[in-house]
Amino acid sequence: MQKIKSLMARQGLKSPQESMADLSPVENLRIPSKEELRELREQPIDPQAEQEIIDSIEEVYFSNDSFDMVQHELEKLPPELNLQELEEYRDKLKRQQAAVSKKVADLILEKQPAYVKELERVTALQTNLQLAAVICTNARRQLSVAKEGFTEASLGLLANQRRRQLLTGLLKSLRTIKTLQRTDVRLSEMLEEEDYPGAIQLCLECQKAASTFKHYSCISELNSKLQDTLEQIEEQLDVALSKTCKHFDVSHYTKVQLAYTLLGKTQTAMDQLHMHFTQAIHNTVFQVVLGYVELCAGNADTKFQKMQYKDLCTHITPDSYIPCLTDLCKALWEVMLSYHHTMQWHEEHDKQETTPTPEDAAAAESDELAVDRSYVKKKLEHGLTRIWQDVQLKVKAYILGTDMSNFKYDDFIVVLDVISRLMQVGEEFCGSKSEVLQESIKRQSVNYFKNYHRARLEELRMFLENETWELCPVKSNFNIAQLHEFKFMGQCRSPSVSPSRQAASLSSSAQEELSLFQQYQREGNPFEMHMEHKEEETEDVLASNGYESDELEKSVYQDYDSDSDVPEELKQDYVDEQTGDAPLKSVPRETMRTKKKSDYNLNKTNAPILTNTTLNVIRLVGKYMQMMNILKPIAFDVIHCVSQLFDYYLYAVYTFFGRNDMYESSGLGLISSRLRTTLNRIQESLIDMEAVGENAGVHGPAEDRKEKVPSPHLSQLVVLTNSGTLYGLAQRVVATESLVFLAEQFESLQSHLDAMMPAAKKPFLQQFYSQTVSTASELRKPIYWIVAAKAIDYEQMLLMMAGVKWDIREIMSQHNVYVDVLLKEFEQFNKRLGEVSRHVRIPLPVSNVLWEHCIRLANRTLVEGYANVKKCSNEGRALMQLDFQQFLMKLEKLTDLRPIPDKEFVETYIKAYYLTENDMEQFIKNHREYSMKQLANLVNVCLGSHINKKARQKLLAAIDDIDRPKR
Repeated sequence: MQKIKSLMARQGLKSPQESMADLSPVENLRIPSKEELRELREQPIDPQAEQEIIDSIEEVYFSNDSFDMVQHELEKLPPELNLQELEEYRDKLKRQQAAVSKKVADLILEKQPAYVKELERVTALQTNLQLAAVICTNARRQLSVAKEGFTEASLGLLANQRRRQLLTGLLKSLRTIKTLQRTDVRLSEMLEEEDYPGAIQLCLECQKAASTFKHYSCISELNSKLQDTLEQIEEQLDVALSKTCKHFDVSHYTKVQLAYTLLGKTQTAMDQLHMHFTQAIHNTVFQVVLGYVELCAGNADTKFQKMQYKDLCTHITPDSYIPCLTDLCKALWEVMLSYHHTMQWHEEHDKQETTPTPEDAAAAESDELAVDRSYVKKKLEHGLTRIWQDVQLKVKAYILGTDMSNFKYDDFIVVLDVISRLMQVGEEFCGSKSEVLQESIKRQSVNYFKNYHRARLEELRMFLENETWELCPVKSNFNIAQLHEFKFMGQCRSPSVSPSRQAASLSSSAQEELSLFQQYQREGNPFEMHMEHKEEETEDVLASNGYESDELEKSVYQDYDSDSDVPEELKQDYVDEQTGDAPLKSVPRETMRTKKKSDYNLNKTNAPILTNTTLNVIRLVGKYMQMMNILKPIAFDVIHCVSQLFDYYLYAVYTFFGRNDMYESSGLGLISSRLRTTLNRIQESLIDMEAVGENAGVHGPAEDRKEKVPSPHLSQLVVLTNSGTLYGLAQRVVATESLVFLAEQFESLQSHLDAMMPAAKKPFLQQFYSQTVSTASELRKPIYWIVAAKAIDYEQMLLMMAGVKWDIREIMSQHNVYVDVLLKEFEQFNKRLGEVSRHVRIPLPVSNVLWEHCIRLANRTLVEGYANVKKCSNEGRALMQLDFQQFLMKLEKLTDLRPIPDKEFVETYIKAYYLTENDMEQFIKNHREYSMKQLANLVNVCLGSHINKKARQKLLAAIDDIDRPKR
């Protein structure tokens, strides 16, 4: 029964008495008593009226239990109270209360039977519940007995065992979870140690373990954390991969590749690697150039950092251009060397992994690896060209970013040298011919070389116009290979683009067999050598005071002084019959005494005859060849300019010393048709004939004059009219022989120039050598002819010959005086020649040409003198022969020239005096070397008295026919 009550209490049920007790005090107060109820029932009340009274009650009384009706009624009272109204209102409220009370009483009486019945049921239920409580108490007592006897002893043991197993598994899981929670610390340590494969392996194992315990709520967070850690490892791995682009380390790269293999992203790694190489090239060149630009700018302006690389290159100053270029190439070399090492690593790695595996699973795995290796190999091979293309474009932007037309030659050569070495790197790197670099450097080279050559031609003109044509003292063993500008020919210091330009020297051949990547695989840089070689070259080509040594000078003077016992005739001789190879002091004393003409070059060794200007031209040729050796694409342009240097020098020597219209028209063929063609070509193509004054030059307004140079003018210090110096013979010898020496040097360089020349342009080079260089020695004739024509007074000899009587009647045993006078002139010429040779060595070919010209002019003067004879007898003809034989005999003592030039020319003319009419006609046809006047004299003087007028007219007509074509 107590349980039912408690149940009712939990459900909020109350007994009717309790329910009545819960009514409010007012309501409790208003419940009518039994007497009141009886009175109310006894009072007759109309139900309708009662209902109306209830309806008249305000709604607010029915609102809720917490309604305070007293307060409500008090608030309704008016401000001024009326007792009568209040009593009336009170009566109304009493009627309403009575109606409500009566209604409530009626309802209670109506429900009372049901209430009594229900109360009886509740009492019965309470009795049943008390019985149930007794039963439950007995059951519990019996269950406790069973529990003590069976459950705690047996089933409790099994339950504890099961719980133990569960707890053991839980403990294991918790330990694993604890280990997983601490994994991030170990992963951080491994990443700091750059143990990427170990970190990835650990992370993957943790992920696998985490998937096993994913039913724990803490593991889901750990799983996402591991995934973030794995992504972080990949990011750090990507950074580590990018580091290999500049400084390749085998162990480092092996770790990175193994890590990517564990991730299964070998192909992705290769794609990323190439992207990093591209980025490394860009960042490297940008940082190098930016560093120099900011250094030169000298301020902390950040505008340069925002510039594009191409624009940044335009801010490099000329002073920092070469150091920046060198550092740029060094940095790019490091990138390419890293790529080369990367390829080597993969090649060696592939060889190690290509071992056959018979197992099926391993075979399937090897197939996958083979696909990866194939992809990597193709990617790397394709990347070679791509990376080299990037390098070329970056260097091209740098090359074209600066105008190099005003660079110094040595600086420009260094630029070409560096770029050429870079192109060699490119060829070894990927077999590329570096068209991009070649085109860009060709553009700069052509632009630079045009300006440089134009300035050098102007400089050459200035040198020539200020040249006094004094001998430049050089050693007897002087060779152009001793000059700094030609060192490259022996050392092959400048690298080449093609294998044909590899070094030829035996000392460097072994090293040349190794590629640059092999030479500098461990350390060093191929672009470090250029600055080191800049100042190491020295020259030793000049002789002190014109002599190679003080001992030689002393020896020479001793030899000269000890020759006082040599006859005067030998002292005046000058022709050097030695080969020119051995110095003079090595010639025995007996040889000097027996050989003539050695005195004239006694004070000089057989050193080459050249001037400062000649040396300058040779140096220029060396510089031009250096440029050709480094940069073949402009070889033709450079060789064309080299030819212009020689052309201008040749033209200047001819203009200064060989141009004389009076002597050129002598009819002796002093200037060959080939030389004449060459001089005309030079004048048309190179000489600016319209230039007037000193300031007019190649920069004139006319477009076709830009490539031309004004004709040079001989220095006023050079005097060519003094007979005491044989009309400037020393200067003429120096000028002419320096040109011949220059031609010889060009001949020695022909094979080198030919090797550099493009095949299509080689005919130009051949033509230049055959029509220009080979004509240098031909200038000797017109230049020395002027000296020979003025050195001897041929007009005086003609006048003296005109005074000789040739129609004598007896044989004369004494020659005429004009022969002695002529020989005296030759002795005086020989003496002057000896004086000149004390200052300038006169080579044998020069002395031969001089003597040949003088003798030829003398012989032709003799013939001209004989042709002026009006009357001549047979005895007179014998006297002519006597005079000529005397002249020859004395002349042969003065010169070693054999045979005497034009000897037959005189003898044949003299003998023609004895010819008959028929023989004379044949003589006229066969000997066209004589002038019309000379032939006419033979007809008129020799045959005049023996033939009739008709025959004479016939012979004169034959002479006229011969002369007509000449006119």
